Amino acid sequence: MYKIAFLSTIALIASNTFSAASDNTAGPKVTDPNFHISPGYLQQKELPDSLELLGPPPAEGSAALARDEAARSATIPLRDKPRWDLARMDADLEFPQPAKNFSCAMGVDINESGTPHLYRLMQKVLTDAGLSTYGVKNAFNRTRPFVVHNEGTCTPDQEPVLRHDGSYPSGHTAAGWAWALVLTEVNPERANNLLKRGMEFGQSRVICDAHWQSDVDAGRIMGAAAVAKLHSNAEFLADIEAARAEVKAVQANGSSAQPSCAAEEAALSTE
Repeated sequence: MYKIAFLSTIALIASNTFSAASDNTAGPKVTDPNFHISPGYLQQKELPDSLELLGPPPAEGSAALARDEAARSATIPLRDKPRWDLARMDADLEFPQPAKNFSCAMGVDINESGTPHLYRLMQKVLTDAGLSTYGVKNAFNRTRPFVVHNEGTCTPDQEPVLRHDGSYPSGHTAAGWAWALVLTEVNPERANNLLKRGMEFGQSRVICDAHWQSDVDAGRIMGAAAVAKLHSNAEFLADIEAARAEVKAVQANGSSAQPSCAAEEAALSTE
């Protein structure tokens, strides 16, 4: 139920954010005492505008929609396989799961106690990247593939929310790609690993039957746009430096990534 509350609250925050252009306060306001979403680094007026950066989703009968359908069909053999299970873990935006999802690619166990600045950085970037998608989400409210095809997703508990939350662009993908770009700045020696994991994080949404491929492609644009905006934010830049120092300290102490890396690698190799 917590994951449903998370997605519902993000959607509600986003709807309120983009329907109130005069609200320039930093980060979302959450009133549920049992629930926490980190404020982002950016004020509402500083978020990249998806309405300006993206066009509409593919139209009925278009080649782009045919590509979406082909991409979905190609993932059907992965259902109920290890890659499907990994997509389920990628769908969970409740921390610490996102930190765990990127620990293997990072080569460092990202956690609240051992790498607190990095952990906080990921939480705040999630808010900025996720909210940046809702201008277009709210404008088009595109129907998700599992609804169109009367199927299920890899996260049945999230489906009641997903049915009413616009598919285009993918907020999960925006967050995943933003994380990959930011973590690459923190640990450039792992750039290829991190960027590959960020790409796969987005593809998990197609595999999960929760998003179309064009949703994922557009989500990556918004994730990159959010990171570009973040580079004008002094707090973000300071957190990047602090996170770099943390990672170097962990590496100097001989700490390693989580022991589940072999399972993750095996799941990705079957795609």
